[in-house]
Amino acid sequence: MRLFPLLLALALASPALAEDDDAPAGLLAGPNKQTLPEVMLSVGEPLGGPWALKSGTYYEVEITADGSGEIGLAGGDFFRAIWVDEVVIEGLEIRPMGLHSVEFDQAGTMEIGFVAVKPGSYVLEIPGAKGSDQRLAITID
Repeated sequence: MRLFPLLLALALASPALAEDDDAPAGLLAGPNKQTLPEVMLSVGEPLGGPWALKSGTYYEVEITADGSGEIGLAGGDFFRAIWVDEVVIEGLEIRPMGLHSVEFDQAGTMEIGFVAVKPGSYVLEIPGAKGSDQRLAITID
């Protein structure tokens, strides 16, 4: 006897598992999403933060550059500790396998949607910047 078809039949017949419009539908469900404060990229200006994230939660963040210079954010350790769902730039959705850094050559905004996965302490920083306010401290619990 195969157990899987029996378990599947029981699960489908169970009223506890019946479709509920108010029930979360997993990691990407609305109740599991949180919006982080916008990150503003401007030469010599602080990045903001810190962020305290929870593993398993879906986050969306807008990163905006004001065009004051070619500026980026690097954070390979952070980007390896999350699952990147999508990067949206001017309505174009990119679904990458991962990121190491992002860079703006001109003014613009991108939105990154991701799930925090690996607990730890991380940073996003402007490459080559020396000030501590040019780093965004991130903790995933």
